[in-house]
Amino acid sequence: METIVEKRKYTYEDYLKTPDDIRYELIEGELIMTPSPVTRHQRISILLASEILRYVLDNNLGEVFAAPYDVVLSNENVFQPDILFISKDRVDIITDKNVQGAPDLIVEILSESTVYRDAIQKKRLYARFGVKEYWIVAPDDKLVEVYYLRDKGGYQMLKTYLEDDIIESQIIRGLKIELNRLFA
Repeated sequence: METIVEKRKYTYEDYLKTPDDIRYELIEGELIMTPSPVTRHQRISILLASEILRYVLDNNLGEVFAAPYDVVLSNENVFQPDILFISKDRVDIITDKNVQGAPDLIVEILSESTVYRDAIQKKRLYARFGVKEYWIVAPDDKLVEVYYLRDKGGYQMLKTYLEDDIIESQIIRGLKIELNRLFA
């Protein structure tokens, strides 16, 4: 006789009960522990976040946040993107505790343990919930893939930027970042 084990679906309420000293994300009701990123990941994250933040502040364009910071897309989907941007027209989705809704831009930096999650699962969900622009940074390949949300849902790849390129954003107009500084 076959035993059927029902897999429990977790919710945002369950997520709030997780220990503060361990990072989790909630993907389609599955609670996933995310280990602390490695040194190279953190260097790229801080450099990229600093560049985006400086440009956004200098031009009064909105808010920039970096992980760990919760983005609640639904009761069963709570993420901690590496970097996120919310335009000043949409800052009402920012609460005292987290972001309630889709940021305009999300950046995920791939780690060995997050490639599938970031490049497949999260990309699909970010599109479904309306994140307009999604960057996937691949440190080992020294490249950044930039995706833009199509009208029909789902992303269209705008461009793959390589180590010597200058990345540009469709959402943060005028933002230009030299990638060789990130991957040095």
